[in-house]
This record gives sequence, structure tokens and C-alpha cells, in this order.
Amino acid sequence: MSIAWSHFTPDMALAGGALIGLAAGMFALLNGRIAGISGVLGGLLGAAAGDRRWRLAFVLGLVGAPLVHGLFSALPALQIDASYGALVLAGLLVGFGARYGSGCTSGHGVCGLSRFSLRSLVATLVFMATGFATVFVMRHLLAI
Repeated sequence: MSIAWSHFTPDMALAGGALIGLAAGMFALLNGRIAGISGVLGGLLGAAAGDRRWRLAFVLGLVGAPLVHGLFSALPALQIDASYGALVLAGLLVGFGARYGSGCTSGHGVCGLSRFSLRSLVATLVFMATGFATVFVMRHLLAI
């Protein structure tokens, strides 16, 4: 994968982080729920009828927001240097890890850390360390 560094600026990263934090905070205040994407999506698959609408709206917003943004601004070029098999395997491993860790990076890293959750701090440190180790092994030891 390559990053268009001209689009990755500190001010845009700060604005994006602030918007994510604002959205997660508003979601918690207005709905009393954690904006953990794996929990929202996982709950959508087995949700009760009254719980399904907000989960579907949340997921549609995640998918729809970049599409709407693309109507008004050119999206950066996306290039992923991996096979479909590797992407499927990576997705399954991330899904397994999120389920095993009782949450994902948005649930633990954004929402949990903002609530000073020790469990979320440990989970986020494990997520990050695992990611760093995976990149190191794949790029430097296996040269993939």
C-alpha cells in the first residue's frame, strides 16, 4: 500500500481525529452506546428488531460518508500491493482479534481510552505492538 503524503498533513490528521472524537462523544452522550465498530457490526448480525435500525444507520454512515465526500472532492489514489487471499486472511485475523479482545481499535482505542479504561489501554497497547511486530516481520524478515 502506498500513502499519498501530500494528502497526509498534520492539520488534516488533527481535524480528522477531532471529528472522530466528537462523533464518538456525541454517540455516547446521545445514545448511551460505545462507537466500537466491531460491536456495532457484530450486534447488527444478531440484533433484536428495535436495536437493528440504529446499527444499520451507523454502518451505512461509515460506508456512505466517503462516497458523499467523493462527490465534492477527489479521493486520494488507493493502491494495495497484496493479493485478495492476503486481504481476506488479514480481514479474518482482524475480526478474530477484535472478537477475542472484546472490541476493536475504535471501541478500545478511541472510546475506551477516553473513559480511562485500563482494559482498553492494555488492549490498545497489544493492538499497536502486534501491528508493529507484523509489519517488521513481513517487511524486514520475510521481505513480503
